[in-house]
This record gives sequence, structure tokens and C-alpha cells, in this order.
Amino acid sequence: MYAVVRDRSRSLKLEPGQELWVDHMPQVEPGSELVFDRVELVSGDDGQVRVGTPTVEGASVVAEVVDHVRGPKLLVSFFRRRKSSRRKQGHRQPYTQIRVKEIRA
Repeated sequence: MYAVVRDRSRSLKLEPGQELWVDHMPQVEPGSELVFDRVELVSGDDGQVRVGTPTVEGASVVAEVVDHVRGPKLLVSFFRRRKSSRRKQGHRQPYTQIRVKEIRA
């Protein structure tokens, strides 16, 4: 069983028990529940797939917020030739870690 949900500007394929990082959501606290109600597609246990136009009526995905994490460090280098100008800058993207609890179809 899986569902494809719309989270702001991304489509996510979610399965029960799955843990993943989504774009940072500062308004939610760790330990709280998060409900995705914009479900675009739902696949049931029997293999039947329901596609929404644009969303599936009455379907939702419930997830638990595990933690707020930061991604791996990315190094960005700026270099201009023949000018003795070099600069190195680091960046770590913030994410929200979630665990999918159930899919309600």
C-alpha cells in the first residue's frame, strides 16, 4: 500500500512505516502528528489504484514528526581567475524528519 501526496511544491510517494526528510516545517513540533490531505493517488492492499482528479476524495496520510535535522554540509567555492579572489562557503539545508503512520483511503 502506498500513496502519492502533494506537499507544497513536491509530490511524495509514501508507504506506512517509511521515514524520510521533507522540506523544513518550522511550525510543527517533534512528536506531533502531521496530516497530508492532498492525496493524488492511492494504491490499496488488493492492488487497486485510485487516481484523483486532482485529489482522491476522503483520502489522507497521517505522519509523525520525528525531529528537525540538517542535511550534509555542501561546500561552495567562488573563484575568479587572474584576480587572486577565492572564497569558500558552506551550507547545510534544514529538513523535517517524518515517519508515516497510516494511509486512510
